[in-house]
Amino acid sequence: MTENRGWKHSDDPDTAITARGMRAMAHPVRMQLVGLLRKHGPSTATKLAARLGLNSGATSYHLRQLAAAGFVEEDPERGNARERWWRSAQRLTVWTWDDMADEETDTAVGFLRSVLAAHTLTGQRTLDAFETMPREWRRVTDLSDLVLQLSPAEAERLSGELSEVLGRYRRIDVDRPAPEGTEQVSVIVHVLPDPSTTVTEGETACTEGESAGAEGETAHTEGETAHTEGETSCTEGEST
Repeated sequence: MTENRGWKHSDDPDTAITARGMRAMAHPVRMQLVGLLRKHGPSTATKLAARLGLNSGATSYHLRQLAAAGFVEEDPERGNARERWWRSAQRLTVWTWDDMADEETDTAVGFLRSVLAAHTLTGQRTLDAFETMPREWRRVTDLSDLVLQLSPAEAERLSGELSEVLGRYRRIDVDRPAPEGTEQVSVIVHVLPDPSTTVTEGETACTEGESAGAEGETAHTEGETAHTEGETSCTEGEST
């Protein structure tokens, strides 16, 4: 099940995803379907299948699974006896590590792999169309990365500050016409602790030191857990 909850990227109530929801979304096709419905509004299985290069039967199956998990719903205003129309049930899907039990980490990782694959696909689609983009959009396309030296608290604060900046800008609204001169722009935020430099949970870093006595003493430094304490947003757009 899911529950309504606010999120740091928005003041609107959104859906906090549970382990059950993660298992339902841990499939690249389902991630893309939800993204398409959130970016472009209600659609049918046939139209969505054409966009993804799938058959309508497989697409209908995934939509039904997403509906059972609460991520999409039928649109009664558009549907008819011949074909169902589907819409996203929420604007956003959010989650935090605080909602996950230790034994559910593998579920979260499976879900996040689908999110990452969707983010990669978004970047690939932009680059595939890059040569034909208007010059002003080519100029603002940005793929940047920076390695910082942070504590977990600083990384969490960084995520919050980035969220505040994003909150100043216009969100997409598929129910209203887009303002003239605007296009949908994907902003993807990753805060990734480096596993080659972070100490994993349960390990300690030891440094040998000499004492004033005959026998040397060993100085122990408590290892810091290498996990993301901050919150992560998944999908609004086509990450899919």
